[in-house]
Formats: sequence, structure tokens, C-alpha cells
Amino acid sequence: MYGEGKNPVFRAFRYLLCEIVQLHFMLWEDYDVAFIDSTPPIQGLKLPIVRLFRRKKRFVYNAQDLFPETLSGTGLANRGGVLWKIGMWVSNVTFKNSDKIIAISNDIKCSMVARGVPAEKIEVVYNWVDENAVMPVAREDNPLFEEFGLSRDLFTIVYAGNLGNAQNIEILLQAAKCFINENENIQFVILGTGGLEEELRSIIETEHLNNVRLLPLQPFGRVSKVYSLGDACIVSCKEGLGGSAMPSKSWSIMSCGRPVVASFDEGELKEILEKNHCGVFSHAGDVQEFVAAIKTLKDNPERCKEMGKNARQFILENLTKEVGAKKYVEIIESVIRK
Repeated sequence: MYGEGKNPVFRAFRYLLCEIVQLHFMLWEDYDVAFIDSTPPIQGLKLPIVRLFRRKKRFVYNAQDLFPETLSGTGLANRGGVLWKIGMWVSNVTFKNSDKIIAISNDIKCSMVARGVPAEKIEVVYNWVDENAVMPVAREDNPLFEEFGLSRDLFTIVYAGNLGNAQNIEILLQAAKCFINENENIQFVILGTGGLEEELRSIIETEHLNNVRLLPLQPFGRVSKVYSLGDACIVSCKEGLGGSAMPSKSWSIMSCGRPVVASFDEGELKEILEKNHCGVFSHAGDVQEFVAAIKTLKDNPERCKEMGKNARQFILENLTKEVGAKKYVEIIESVIRK
């Protein structure tokens, strides 16, 4: 299919074309089980049509996020509005017609169960990391410091990813402003792109945030170098979105041997960070807590390094590609046997 760039109309049309092609395949081609992803969320609408004509076919749905909750988080729909209700209907059709649902966090599973999905229908499998591709890069060996003109002598906080409403990047700029007032020896590095990019750039300029650098989003092949720029790295969300999405970037950060500083809804991420001593948690939207979390690591460099080591170890023991892929295979095979 064509690449539509940032045009939402072209993107919607591409989604529709893809759905037509996939529906044709599922109605006429030979297969045992169809694996359906959650992007775009309309994929599940073809399942009842396929069931009508091919009753023996089985479906596994992979919920990377929860729809339509993600719509409200990005500002595209109000809870209870028309688009919200349509989204609820779409997701309910998907859940009902799926033989198994793979959720990427227990928080997402709990949200589904609260909406009436049988718990036994849902399996939790965290997104994994290729631990051999995403790994620590020593500060002195990281060429991105020279490339972007960053100082190795400053305590560095990194955010990498989408710059949209759901991520609440504004809290990062608010925290940076607090550290300017205190003349702290710290730099904030944001690498990303998205709908709020120009607005964020304007705030940085207007507020004279000279301790913040806004840089282009880097290719995935550089992910190890990107997160290894930081002494610690940020995972953030808008308040109320923590139950509908699990920030998989957490695992990439941890695989790079860096602690996570979370500005997130209380739940599973907090439990993982605190139980395994691999990061510091603050509640989504709470600037004072977020600043305190950053200070905790900045003022205790040895503790910060130790948390980074714990983070890498957690990935090696729990979230490798081998472990995660094996669970997916077991779930798909169980559906076929059934």
C-alpha cells in the first residue's frame, strides 16, 4: 500500500483498502488461525463476516492498547460521545469473535474483564525485547554525544518517541523549568516527532529552556545509542491512560541498562519498577512528584547505575524474544487444537 504520511484521510483510506484485501484472503484462502492486531482497531469487524461463512476458522486478537480509551487520551473522542460509542461497539465485536486475546499487560486485561470479557479468554504476554540488538552502550563509546553536541559531563534525561497528547510531554518541559531555576547540572534530551512538535519547540524557545534539546526521532537501529545517552529515561502518559496502554518503550530503556523515570498512572508499571528496583515512579500529571523522582536519581548516581543494572537483568530474566515468542506460539497452538 502507499505511504500516506500524516494525512488522516489517506491513512483511513489505506486502512480500508487493507481491510478489503485481508477480508478477501480470510474468506477464500487456506489457513488455520488468523492473528489480528489492534492497529487499526477496525480489523475485528471482519471477524463475524468470516465466521458466518467459515465457522471452523479461529482468531487470535493481539491487544497492544485498548480501544476506544486511546481515542479519549489523544483528544480524538470524548467519553460517552458518538465516536466513543462507535469505538466501544467495534471493540466489543472484536472481543466477542476472538477465540483468544493476548493482552500486553495485566492492566489491559483487568480493563477488558471490567467490560465483560471472560478472564479465561485473555492471556497476558508482555512485549519482548531483542536483548542482543537493544543493549547498553558505554557513555564514552556513544557517538551521538558528538553528533548532537551534547555534554557527557551533565546528568542526562532522555525521552524518545511520539510527541502527542497522550504522552504528556509538557510535564517534561515543566520539570526542566524547575531545574533551570535551581541552576542544576542537568540536560533534557527529547528525540521525537508528532502533532505537538512545533508547540513544544515554541515553548522551549519562549520559556528559554536552554537545558532542553529537541531532536529528530532516530531510526530503530539506533535505539541502543539513543537510550544510552541518558543516565535515566522517561516514560510518561496523560492521566487516565495507564490502563489502556502499556509503554513498551520501558522494556527498551531497561534493556539498555537505564532506569525508568515514570510519570504514569498507578498500576502494573509502578509495581514492576519498585519490586525490581529498576526505576522511580511518579503519578501522571504530578509535576512535583516527577521533579522529585528525577532528583532522586540525579543526587544518587550510584543508585541510578545500580537501578540500570537491575533493569537489564529484569529483561534478561523475563522479557527476551525467546521467552515471549514461545508464549505466543503456545497460545496459537492451543487455539488450533481446540
